[in-house]
Amino acid sequence: MKVQTVSGGEILDRKVRQVFESFDEPVRDRLLQLREVILDEADRHPEIGELLETLKWGQPSYLPAKPRVGTTIRIARHSRDAGKVALYFSCNSSLANDYQQLYPGVFEYEGHRAILIGLKGIIRETELRHCIALALTYHLNKKR
Repeated sequence: MKVQTVSGGEILDRKVRQVFESFDEPVRDRLLQLREVILDEADRHPEIGELLETLKWGQPSYLPAKPRVGTTIRIARHSRDAGKVALYFSCNSSLANDYQQLYPGVFEYEGHRAILIGLKGIIRETELRHCIALALTYHLNKKR
């Protein structure tokens, strides 16, 4: 599997770009907005280091290049609700519980695996950024 480090801007990996291009415009726009927030949040935390952009389970995925720093974040159209996209994270982590304790009622959650975000309306960006940072520094935070 080929992975590309990213620092914002253009999608370098052809297969990742094709996945984004395969979505209709409202979904693609929302996913690209989430991508931008993920990349920007990673840049704000030097401990994350380089971020990789690849496909996992056919979904655009983001994870620190350095092992044992954070866990993968995947973004995709929600499988059961065409009006939503999902930010997926490891269901084997404590992230879902952490997010729900930190932000009850702020996001819609899908069990222990995703935050769901509508295609329309504003994103609670401050809270979402915090959730993204917690995922991308997950292993570092467990060591503390």
